[in-house]
Amino acid sequence: AIIGILVALLLPAVQAAREAARRTECQNHLKQLGLAVLNYESARQTLPPSANIDLTVLSTANNGSWGVHGRLLEYLEEASLKGLVDVELAWDGQLAINDVRIPGFQCPSDDKSALARTFTDGKPTLWPNNYGFNFGTWFIYDPATNRGGDGVFYPNSHLKMSRIVDGTSKTLLAAEVKAWTHYTRNSPPPSTTIPNTASEAAAAVAAASDYKDTGHTEWPDGRVHHTGFTATLTPNTFVPYVRAGQTLDADYNSWQEGKNGGAGSPTYAAVTSRSNHPGLVLAAHVDGSVESIEEAIELAVWRAAATRAGGETLNE
Repeated sequence: AIIGILVALLLPAVQAAREAARRTECQNHLKQLGLAVLNYESARQTLPPSANIDLTVLSTANNGSWGVHGRLLEYLEEASLKGLVDVELAWDGQLAINDVRIPGFQCPSDDKSALARTFTDGKPTLWPNNYGFNFGTWFIYDPATNRGGDGVFYPNSHLKMSRIVDGTSKTLLAAEVKAWTHYTRNSPPPSTTIPNTASEAAAAVAAASDYKDTGHTEWPDGRVHHTGFTATLTPNTFVPYVRAGQTLDADYNSWQEGKNGGAGSPTYAAVTSRSNHPGLVLAAHVDGSVESIEEAIELAVWRAAATRAGGETLNE
C-alpha cells in the first residue's frame, strides 16, 4: 500500500518532468527553424516563398512545389540531403526524401508524428511535421492577381525583410501544429469574410466535401494545410466536424494552392495552431525568438501577431 501511494505521488512529477523536457526540445526546434529562415534571408535577401506557382498557366502540377521546410534544408544541417534534391522540381518524384525523418520538424509531445505517411502511387514515404509557418489570418493567395495574404508566407512571395512592417520581434514566423490533422478542401467558403468563431469556421469545413485526415503529413509540400497555420482562430480552438458519427477537430482550405483544375481559384484557409503541450502552443517570431503563447490569448491579439503590416503588435 505504501509503495502504491509513493508511485501515485511520484508519477505526476515524473510525467511533468518529461513534458518539461519535451517542451524544451520543442522550443529548440522552433529556434533552429527561426535561425534557418534568417540565414536563408541573409543569403538571398528575401524570405522563402511558401510555394512557386507558374503564373503563365495559373497552376502547377499536383504536389509540385516545395514549401518552406524543404527550402531551409541546407540551413538545418541537412546540406547533404539538399544536394540530392531540386526544390525547383516537383517533390513527389524525388526519392531522395523517401522515408527521411528530420527530427527538427517534429515535436516529441505529438505521438502521431511517429506515424509515417505512405502512398500507393509511387510517391516517397514521408514523416509528418509539427511546425507550421505563418500564412496570415484567412486569405492566402489569389493566382489570378498574384496577390498574397497578410502573413509572412504565401505562394510566389519572396518577401524582403523590410516588408515585415510590424517588426520582426512582434510578428509570428511559425507555430505548432498537430500531425495527421483532419481537414476539408476544394470548395469555396460560405463567405469570404473571416470566421470569428469556431462555429463559423465549422460551417466552412462542412461546406467542403473533400475530406482528408492527413494534414501536416507532407513536410516538403508548400500548401497551407501541410506546411502552415493561420490565425483565423486562437490556438487549440476545437473546430467541430461531424463525420461517420464522430465529432472531429478539423481545418479548412478552400483550394489547394497551385493544384491543376483550380486555375484562378483563390485560397482561404482556417488552419489552427495546435499542440500537445497543455494550455499553450510554442511559437517563433521572425527575429528568431521563441515564446509560449497561452491558448486563452485574445483573438484580436493573436491575429495582430500573425499580420506582417497590420499596424498592431503582440504586446499592444
